[in-house]
Amino acid sequence: MHNTAMVMSAAGADPVAEDRPIPEPGPGEVVVRVRASSLNYHDLVNLLGLIHGPWPRVPMTDGAGEVVAIGDGVTNPAVGDRVFGAFQPLWPEGRLTRTRRGWIPGDTTDGWLQQYMRFPAAALIATPPHLDDREAATLVCAGTTAWSALRGADLKAGDVVVTQGTGGVSLFALQLAKAQGATVILTSSSDDKLAFGRSLGADHVINYRTTPDWERAVRAITGGEGADLVLDLGGQETLGRSVKATRCDGSVAIIGVLSGHGNADFPVSDAMTRQVRLYGVAVGSVEAHRELARAVAATGLRPQISHTFDWTELAEARRVQHANEHLGKIAISIP
Repeated sequence: MHNTAMVMSAAGADPVAEDRPIPEPGPGEVVVRVRASSLNYHDLVNLLGLIHGPWPRVPMTDGAGEVVAIGDGVTNPAVGDRVFGAFQPLWPEGRLTRTRRGWIPGDTTDGWLQQYMRFPAAALIATPPHLDDREAATLVCAGTTAWSALRGADLKAGDVVVTQGTGGVSLFALQLAKAQGATVILTSSSDDKLAFGRSLGADHVINYRTTPDWERAVRAITGGEGADLVLDLGGQETLGRSVKATRCDGSVAIIGVLSGHGNADFPVSDAMTRQVRLYGVAVGSVEAHRELARAVAATGLRPQISHTFDWTELAEARRVQHANEHLGKIAISIP
């Protein structure tokens, strides 16, 4: 038996299949037979060669499958357990530090686009029983990012949440916020995608192409107050409007840079006088992944997957992601 891995030989190189030995677990480690991954904007940037790291390397930060071997000292998980891996395995809980963000699979070391993955047992999370491996893989980056954003604002039933677009993080935020009793306002440039958001439970929708001053629409919907939490996925072009859409003592979770990586202009004095809190979300700790998995299991939430590609079809998966043709997540099957 062998371990086939899809390997990038250099920055921007297309992943090519390579046969490798099946890894052996060391103390505190397990080996996972990988069944699925999922594509994030983060992975798209990585596949373009824009994230520095060792070359060659196996890409993809998301992965799920079943445990096939355990190392010395491992009592949990057990062989046969279905699991998914944490985005930042060195961040168990608590505050993020430079050291804790120093290892990201697919970035700083080999990632999940391979048949067998050696991983620290302490950084693996039990897959919710009702999810398949494709769905479980989507919890790693997108699901935990949405969970951490909501937790960072101490979301309560009755709060108003605004989330931008219909990608993976945004639809996870919509589903998780609704499960916690929040009112959700969804923005998108597509009426069809907004209709899909309605079907998932969005209470209000705003087309930001036909309503470019969407922050005014948020204020109108909320009786002039603004939202308790805005998830800002656009970055450079949206942060200013996100601040204006937020109520006094509200929060803006800075999550994405989909509109550009440059500096954003936002009303500093307005944020100050209204005590708007801005915080970045760097996915989340291993414990945040576990909290999310428990919430998903308790609510029966199912991640929204619009496309599934075989790992040999990664180029087409990248095209769909880049063209924004997806709703929710793009899954990658690993044979």
